Amino acid sequence: MRETNTSFDLLFVGHFAVDQVIVDGVSETLAGGGVYYGGVAAARLGARVGVVTRLAAAHFPLLDEMRGAGVTVFAAEAPETSGIANYYSSADMERRVCVPLGFAGPIQPADLPWNQPSPGSSDLAAHIYAITPIIAGEVGLPLLELLADRGPVALDIQGFVRVRVGSELLFRAWPQMAEGLARVTYLKVDRAEAEALTGETDLAAAAAILAGYGPREIILTQSAGVTVYADGEIFTAPFTPRSLAGRTGRGDTCFATYLTKRLTTTPAEACRWAGIVTTQKQEQPGPWRGSTADLQAARP
Repeated sequence: MRETNTSFDLLFVGHFAVDQVIVDGVSETLAGGGVYYGGVAAARLGARVGVVTRLAAAHFPLLDEMRGAGVTVFAAEAPETSGIANYYSSADMERRVCVPLGFAGPIQPADLPWNQPSPGSSDLAAHIYAITPIIAGEVGLPLLELLADRGPVALDIQGFVRVRVGSELLFRAWPQMAEGLARVTYLKVDRAEAEALTGETDLAAAAAILAGYGPREIILTQSAGVTVYADGEIFTAPFTPRSLAGRTGRGDTCFATYLTKRLTTTPAEACRWAGIVTTQKQEQPGPWRGSTADLQAARP
């Protein structure tokens, strides 16, 4: 299924997911994935957004929510839809246990919109190519390099270090990390990933190590807020939600907001907006459904 081609501010690449969120034993099935949470948030912030994804044909109607938010979707049919069961304890929503439910297979160059046989597709471009996979194997190094040849790449490292091992999703080193990060401009990691990849518990020190691989800006998330390392400087913004009912998708929303605002503002300002939007998102399940008017009212 293909939609009208255009040029984008952000083109997200990754699997749309059908997830289960289990908090204290109570389960709920929800749409998910970085392309979903991030794509909707960026579109509602005013960005021109495209999404490249794979999923089972039976779940194609679930993409309508993204389209309703103004996202252009390029969906390839897969044998099954990716999904993760996320187990949380309400006493600690910072850490979770993740169990794989399905996997839609690797995204191929043929799935990219400019490789489609439709008028004007070869001219399609994006200001930032945002690679936001949820499970290792969705996007390989060759596809990352192909996108980097077209423009700046933003990458969420979870989709390279969260590996399916039997019936579990476990953290594993990314063997090609040095090669991959050398082609990345904006890198997103959470606290657990930063510690595991660098051995540092201090976020500023971890960010400096990761920047040494090549990314110009590092976006680190944790329960307390977001930390940005850009050109040797550190910027922070807190998360102050009144509840954590919408905890899942926190990092995706933060990263998408930061990237959207970086199109027009400084790293410090983009970090500030990321804190505000992510705070609002965590209070309600699903993607951020606020507006720019909400943001103006909330801006410190």
